[in-house]
Amino acid sequence: MNELQLVFAILSGIALLLLLIIRVKLNAFLSLLITSIWVGIMAGLSLDLVIESISKGMGNTLAFVATIVGLGAIFGALLEHSGGAQGLAKYLLEKGGEQKSRLALLVTGFIVSIPVFFDVGIIILFPIVKALARKAKENVLYYALPLLTGLAVTHSFIPPTPGPVAVADILKVDLGYAIVVGVLLGLPVALFCGLVLSKKITPEQPDQDDTQGDAEELDTSYDPGLIKMIFLVLGLPIGFILLGSFLNTLASEGVIEQAGYIDVLSFIGHPFVALIIATLMALYFLGVKRGATRQELFDVSNRSLGPAGSIILITGAGGVLKQMMINTGIGDMIGSAMESSGMSVVLLAYLVAVLVRIMQGSATVAMLTAAGIVSAVIADMQLLMLDKTLVMMAIAAGSIILSHVNDSGFWLVNRYLNHSVQQTLRSWTIQSTMISVFSFILILLASLVF
Repeated sequence: MNELQLVFAILSGIALLLLLIIRVKLNAFLSLLITSIWVGIMAGLSLDLVIESISKGMGNTLAFVATIVGLGAIFGALLEHSGGAQGLAKYLLEKGGEQKSRLALLVTGFIVSIPVFFDVGIIILFPIVKALARKAKENVLYYALPLLTGLAVTHSFIPPTPGPVAVADILKVDLGYAIVVGVLLGLPVALFCGLVLSKKITPEQPDQDDTQGDAEELDTSYDPGLIKMIFLVLGLPIGFILLGSFLNTLASEGVIEQAGYIDVLSFIGHPFVALIIATLMALYFLGVKRGATRQELFDVSNRSLGPAGSIILITGAGGVLKQMMINTGIGDMIGSAMESSGMSVVLLAYLVAVLVRIMQGSATVAMLTAAGIVSAVIADMQLLMLDKTLVMMAIAAGSIILSHVNDSGFWLVNRYLNHSVQQTLRSWTIQSTMISVFSFILILLASLVF
């Protein structure tokens, strides 16, 4: 295979992916599969190897991701069904008072988005945002942007949300590392963008719709027992995963000797086991203990797997693209070009994610496309786990940028804000871009320092 052929394969592949999603309106799963096959054939792979790449890429990716996304979906649905997300928001609002209500909403979004999808978080928490705006006679963006920032940052940077889990698996990043780095990066980004920068794009005067309705309609009552259970069932799996990752790292580095208790704790800390335990706890404490029937919990769990199935298939197709990139040698070619040009792999990861995100709108597709290309580039590089984690974060940062009319999240925000397209472009589109750019600056600095 000559370099010109490989360049044509990758460029035409990206163009085909964008064409299928933007113009043909084909769903992302089919688009990624067709693109992967196109790239393989154009790069000169045999037809047998193309089929083998599809099987291997799909199987290797879903062997890990499908279980995590499925369990996370059930877990998040139980949190939503129990009223836990709204209860958490009211608890934080009470503790912080009206002066810190924006911070309370940001923290709520940051926590709730761990098990709950971005769009679900908007649906269940926006009534609180609107009630606060009416009571305080503020523009709804004053409260909405901090919440949206918290939801978006966690949704993009911190496992076990589906996007970060999928990218971590494709790049072979330890989830413990990803959680720690994601939190260390995500918190300052969320606080600065959600509390400081968001004020710059929030109009001083509220819209007429923001002040309509009863100013005293915000119900601040919550069940203290439910809040304790939420913190327990949210914190337990993350704690187990971090502990398992920490012990494995110490044992592999020879700091501690491998022992039976380490094997047991590592087993419990594996994301599979940790999330199974957390989901069972959620079923009992957020379901059975709160009076939910077995049939009700069965229905909630089943409904949650519908959207999860779509994400799982799209993620698997992203794994196929990754495998095709590796088998064609495109990754080696890009890696050699980067080495000669001095370009950072972190910058490459960010730029690819940005390009795909802006062109076709889906953050998930942007993350998976960038991860597929970058994973082939770094396959033979001797990168430390921290380096790979920063590459993963760069992809996440790029996937947030410039949410606009080709992004389903843009229209969800538009609908719940009851704003015009122009207003949403001036608010959420700018806010999502500030999140992306500021987070990438931090990632780039970290990659240079560490």
